Amino acid sequence: MVFMDDNFLLTNETARVLYHQYAAEMPIIDYHCHIPAEEIAKDIRFSSITDLWLGADHYKWRAMRLNGVSEELITGNGDPYERFAAFAATLERAIGNPLYHWSHLELQRYFDIKEPLTSESARRIYDQCNQVLSDPAMSARGIIRRSNVRLLCTTDDPADDLRWHRLIAMDSTFPVKVLPAFRPDRALAIEKKDFASYIRGELGRAVNRTISLYSDLRDVLRDRIKFFADNGCKTADHSLPYIMYAPCTDEQAEVIFRKALNSEPVDLYEQLQFKTNLLSFLAAEYAKAGWVMQLHYGVKRDNNTKLFLQSGANNGCDCIDDYTPASELADFLNSLCKIDALPKTILYSLNPTDNAAIGTVIGCFADSSCAGKIQQGSAWWFNDNKKGMEEQMTSLANLGVLGNFVGMLTDSRSFLSYTRHEYFRRILCNLIGTWVTNGEYPCDLTALGGLVSDISFNNCNRYFDFGLTV
Repeated sequence: MVFMDDNFLLTNETARVLYHQYAAEMPIIDYHCHIPAEEIAKDIRFSSITDLWLGADHYKWRAMRLNGVSEELITGNGDPYERFAAFAATLERAIGNPLYHWSHLELQRYFDIKEPLTSESARRIYDQCNQVLSDPAMSARGIIRRSNVRLLCTTDDPADDLRWHRLIAMDSTFPVKVLPAFRPDRALAIEKKDFASYIRGELGRAVNRTISLYSDLRDVLRDRIKFFADNGCKTADHSLPYIMYAPCTDEQAEVIFRKALNSEPVDLYEQLQFKTNLLSFLAAEYAKAGWVMQLHYGVKRDNNTKLFLQSGANNGCDCIDDYTPASELADFLNSLCKIDALPKTILYSLNPTDNAAIGTVIGCFADSSCAGKIQQGSAWWFNDNKKGMEEQMTSLANLGVLGNFVGMLTDSRSFLSYTRHEYFRRILCNLIGTWVTNGEYPCDLTALGGLVSDISFNNCNRYFDFGLTV
């Protein structure tokens, strides 16, 4: 076998036809990522492959720690080549880790490097990558264009003034749409020490308004939803440890909110009540706006306090949480459905054991307003490896309608991560091709090609109402 050749991951003829003739050339919609709009607006350049690869990639950081690399070479200020070499030494031992495939896809697609990255080849590959990066075409925008991206959605706090998005939108030389996505996590995080300062400070200043009542907070968030919508926003995203359902009245939520603003203790059940009430309010507003609500849950964050204090959040020290009750998820969605306030919703759990539960819950709230109104999101984070993707799509196919799936996203802070869409499409085509090879589905390439094209691009475009053409 040839290492990662044109037929990488495509183990049968049907898979190869589906990928090369249908999936490969479809444009990319990256409907959830963490790339800062400012970096796109400024069209930043990268000083080295170390800057590009290790600047903000907690997947790589985590692997390097597992290989015993010093933190100075991970998130510190170590010599750029020494940091790169430390990652190369890690990668050659990371057989079976998706990082191995992602990194080599990035080397192939952006740097025309076909050989494996090892300790022996590290200096040669480092120099070649840096030579390529010296080309002005390898700027942030250049990489996005080269990746065939048509639209991407960033992740933005309600207090953001969105000035970078407006600057990008006004630049007719850049054909890619860069839309904000509403991420009000800090407005829900009533348990956090900085909750009151955020509400009274950043969020209040964004609208030049004093927020002293829960009704004020809801009014401000409603106004910010309109502001985001006026700037092209089509989706809201929430990161939650788990989906809670502890209903309370607005009056009860008001009491809890005032306690938090006054730095009085708020117990766990009160926290859940407040979050349930506010998330329900927000979901209803999203439904009015025609937005998609994305709910990411099943994660326990910042587990290593020492590293958190040293390098902050999103540093590779999060883990899967095992408390994700389907009953509360179903009750939460049902509470919105009963009052016709349930928006299009994508559900992602970090715990792969939730696949079947999500697959059954989404079928409870389907209706004729939209094919696949409630979606199971693509295999997320620790699951976006070959097996995780296969299991997520197989479960979705077994319990739902795979042909309506909205497909892949990067969820990344790296400008090279668009190869994850290729990785996903190859796995998708191979999964479908295997079913055909096994006689489980007819070899109707027109129908199959339509399914692959839809899952790669068309379904997402329709679902979010992005209005793009292929």
